Amino acid sequence: MSGSLAIGAKAPDFTLPADGGSTVSLSSLKGKKVVLYFYPKDDTSGCTKEAMEFNALKAEFEKANAAIVGVSADSVASHDKFKKKYDLGFTLGSDESKSMLEAYGVWVEKSMYGKKYMGIERTTVLIDAAGKIARIWPKVKVPDHAAEVLEAAKVL
Repeated sequence: MSGSLAIGAKAPDFTLPADGGSTVSLSSLKGKKVVLYFYPKDDTSGCTKEAMEFNALKAEFEKANAAIVGVSADSVASHDKFKKKYDLGFTLGSDESKSMLEAYGVWVEKSMYGKKYMGIERTTVLIDAAGKIARIWPKVKVPDHAAEVLEAAKVL
């Protein structure tokens, strides 16, 4: 996790292409809490489970005045297929350039079977309505994570 992200710090602004030919930016969500969850890849088992858990709680997040935004380095076309396949009701941002992923410190060196490569560290950042970082969950374990984020959003 990047040292640049700290609780209480202003969240780095971003504008990303998103599913459905739209764009998503932090400034357009001003006045709402934002659940920014970073995931490695569309339509893989862990990422699908995480998306489904957030989607199942979407109405509860809305009641808590919180917008859910999933971000990966997948293309918008990939996001469109993923969103349609699982009927996801929230925005998926695409950061193929990895600049926003780097700003949030989630584009990191990973290792699998002794091979090193760059990838997204599954992380969730809760941003308050004023645009400040309220909570960070690094190295997320998917089961029940969305419910934990919801509880934090409710009390924020």
